[in-house]
Amino acid sequence: KFSLLLHNTVDFALLVCASSEKQRADQMEAEDNVEYSSVHRGANFTKVSFVPLTFLIFYGVSGGPFGVEDTVRAAGPFLALVGYLIFPIVWSIPESLITAELSTMFPENGGYVVWVSKSFGPYWGFQLGWVKWMSGVVDNALYPVLFLDYIKSSVPALANGLPRTIAILALVIALTYLNYRGLTIVAWVSTVLAIFTLLPFVIMGFIALPKLEPSRWFVVDLENVQWGLYLNTLFWNLNYWDSVSTMAGEVEDPGKTIPKALFYALPLVVSVYFFPLLFGTGAVPLHRDLWSDGYFSDIAKIIGGVWLRLWVQGSSAVSNMGMFLAEMSGDSYQLLGMAERGMLPDFFAKRSRYGTPLISILFSASGVVLLSCLSFQEIVAAENFMNCFGMILEFLSFVKLRIKYPAASRPYRIPLGTIGSILICLPPTLFLLVVMALCSFKVMIVSFLAILVGLIMQPCLVYCDKKKWLSFSVSSDLVELQTNYHQVVEA
Repeated sequence: KFSLLLHNTVDFALLVCASSEKQRADQMEAEDNVEYSSVHRGANFTKVSFVPLTFLIFYGVSGGPFGVEDTVRAAGPFLALVGYLIFPIVWSIPESLITAELSTMFPENGGYVVWVSKSFGPYWGFQLGWVKWMSGVVDNALYPVLFLDYIKSSVPALANGLPRTIAILALVIALTYLNYRGLTIVAWVSTVLAIFTLLPFVIMGFIALPKLEPSRWFVVDLENVQWGLYLNTLFWNLNYWDSVSTMAGEVEDPGKTIPKALFYALPLVVSVYFFPLLFGTGAVPLHRDLWSDGYFSDIAKIIGGVWLRLWVQGSSAVSNMGMFLAEMSGDSYQLLGMAERGMLPDFFAKRSRYGTPLISILFSASGVVLLSCLSFQEIVAAENFMNCFGMILEFLSFVKLRIKYPAASRPYRIPLGTIGSILICLPPTLFLLVVMALCSFKVMIVSFLAILVGLIMQPCLVYCDKKKWLSFSVSSDLVELQTNYHQVVEA
């Protein structure tokens, strides 16, 4: 009897323990589900405020004067200086105004993908998302290249070969980890990096004042202008104002914060390009062939000495870090926004415990690694061509939304009517067509192949959804678009 009693007691204890473990497991699973639900909405994470957003835009567009050197090599000092005064009026102001209006009309991640989906249907929204993401990844592949180009004079081993490849991989991994830790961290890191980036050029300007020869600014040779390189470099340096729209869902009070941040970022970017060019071309004898990426460090040595050169090289390093962080944030949150709209599989929308889209970040980082072997000029030309295609869709979307939904809520609205909305888009659209026409045949073929991939990929994703091979869904927290994504593409 005692043995039977002991046996029953042990069984009962085991049953109680098993029940307790099951309850604890169920509770943990429920807590995980609650946590994921709140993370998916982004409700528990700090939003990006005005000041860090301004510098995030600064790095998304510029990051400093690094990369402007090719405008002098292509066209000489006068056209380079004029270009950085005129091009912002023709291109940057219209793009930033349209971004401000449409980002406040659709304050969610995905940005321009949502605008085009609303205007022309989600099929074209997907195509825009694909070419813009590809353009962004190609753009991000530049920054490890620029970083190494600026320090290779001090560290010759990084000029080529295995050490250069290892350095690129190390940079991508380190900066990808920062993106994983959170957009707020990225934004504040960008603010600190921007201050360090700009300081040596302020000092260079003061040192260069006694050495300036204004006659050097007016050197021009119209018969010896590489128009393709000149316009591509201008376009690359003053583009991507719309990238902030892909992170609108992470911004504090986007209806006020995004327009205000764009308003302050625009003159900052133009000043950061124009004044270093002014001092660099005015204080140093002109040798156009030497003006290529990395030349500002040599100018710093001529003007101020080795110490200033080292500072400019360090400034270039942190600048490229900031640009990489900003671009990867825009690319990854764009993929997250597309997944929340049902255009991409659900796993692109899942967030880490820091609120960041982990799979989207890793996907973007992989593209950067694959493309980092290209040269500076090839990368710029290829990304510009793809971005031109996307920007034309954005301008058409802006006009159509003004015509079709004139009374829709727009916390910020450009003070123009329908005719004015069309006119503000004409000069930048014409410029886009010129840039595309001046691209080399090789760049055109590569870009068209990239676009073709998107045209094929979208039906393949729809087929995967039909076969239930991948899971797609539309977030219930988003404003309903005109029609459901898969209904449109299946029709």
